[in-house]
Amino acid sequence: MTNTTDVIIIGGGVHGVSTAFHMAQRGLKALVIEKNTLASAATGRSSGLVRMHYDLEPESRLAWESFQYFRDWEARVGLDPSSSLSADCGFTRTGFIQIVTPGYEDQLRGNVAMHQQIGIPSLLVNADDVRRLAPFFNVDDIEVAAFEPESGYADPGATTTALMDAARRGGARLVQGCTVTSIQVESGKVRGVTTSEGNFSAPVIINAAGPWAAGVAKMADVELPINTWRHDTMFINRPQELGPSHPTVIDNANSMYFRPETGGLTLVGLEDKNPLGQSPDGYTDRAQPGFVERAIDRICLRVPIMEQASLHSAHGGYDGITPDQRATIGQIGPEGFYVQCGFSGTGFKIAPAVGACVAELIVDGAASTVDITPFDPQRFERGDLLKGEYAYEDIWR
Repeated sequence: MTNTTDVIIIGGGVHGVSTAFHMAQRGLKALVIEKNTLASAATGRSSGLVRMHYDLEPESRLAWESFQYFRDWEARVGLDPSSSLSADCGFTRTGFIQIVTPGYEDQLRGNVAMHQQIGIPSLLVNADDVRRLAPFFNVDDIEVAAFEPESGYADPGATTTALMDAARRGGARLVQGCTVTSIQVESGKVRGVTTSEGNFSAPVIINAAGPWAAGVAKMADVELPINTWRHDTMFINRPQELGPSHPTVIDNANSMYFRPETGGLTLVGLEDKNPLGQSPDGYTDRAQPGFVERAIDRICLRVPIMEQASLHSAHGGYDGITPDQRATIGQIGPEGFYVQCGFSGTGFKIAPAVGACVAELIVDGAASTVDITPFDPQRFERGDLLKGEYAYEDIWR
C-alpha cells in the first residue's frame, strides 16, 4: 500500500467518510483510518433522525443542505455500477414533529420563522393538527408544535457505506482495524501518523474520531474540551393499531425522541440521565439498568397505546460532547491539523454538508456551502459558547 496521500482522516464514521467523499470530488485522495470497522462506534449507534429543526441557525443550514443529499441520494452520491447491492442511505420520509417543554412556545415560533427564512419546509401546528397527524398521540399538553412534512430518518450504516464506496471510486482508501498511536509534527506542521499498521504521510490530518477525539487531539498537542456521553436506545414492537408507521418526534416535554423502524418497530431514546466521562470503549450491547423501564414510561405518556407494546431490544452507544453541545469544526494546533468532532449526539443528519464544508475549508481556504466559522474549535478558549437566538434548554442531560 502506498503510504503517502493527500489527506489522512482518523475515524471511519459518517463524518470522516463524508469528508473523504467530498475530497474525492475535489480531486484529492483521502486515507480513512478506522480502529475497528466502518460505522462501528457513534455512527453505528445513531438513531438516524433526519430533520432540520435546531435552535441555532448554522446547524439548521447544515441540516437543510444535508437533506438535499438524503432525499436525492442517487443523483448526488451515485450507486456503485459494479455492485448488485443498492448503495442507498435508506432515507424514509415520515414527517417530523418537534414538541417543546411548556414555556418554550415563543422560542419554537422564533425557530420555525428562522427555518422558513432558510427555505426549510416547516410550519407551526396546534394540538388538533398533531392529533390528525398522529391520532394515537396524547396532545393535552401541546399548545403549538413544529411540523416538517419532508423529514424522517435514514440508515446510518448504509449511509456511511454508500459514502465510502463513492469515495473509493474517486480514489479514497479505507484501512480498518488500524489504530493511530501518534501524530507526526515537524516545524509546526503535521507530516503524518504512526499506526499499528505502519506509518502514513500527508500534509493534512482530520480528527473525526468521535468519542475518542480528545485523545487523538492530544497526539498533536491540542487540548479539546470534548467529553464522552453515553446514550441508550430501545426498540419496541408497536401495537398493530398504530399502523405501519408514525411521525418521527422529538418530545422535549418528556425528554425523549422516537421514530418508526421497519418491521413494526419503534425506536425510543431519552435525553436525560446520560452519563458523562465514561470510557468510549465501554460495553454497549445492553442498555444501562433502569433505562428500559424509564423509556417505557415516557413513550406511554405520549402514546398511551404503547402500553400494549413489547420490548424488542435495547443497547447503548457513546459520542463526544462539547461544553455548548455544538460541534467543533476547523483548524487548530499545528498547520494542517483539523478537527471535525464533538457533534454532541446530533451529528448524523448534518454529515453530508459538514463533509462538503471541511473539504472547501481545506482546498479553498473557507467553506462556501454553509458558513462554519461559528464552530471554530478555538471558541472555547475565548469563552464564546454557541447559543441560539431562540434557545431551548440543553438537550442532553
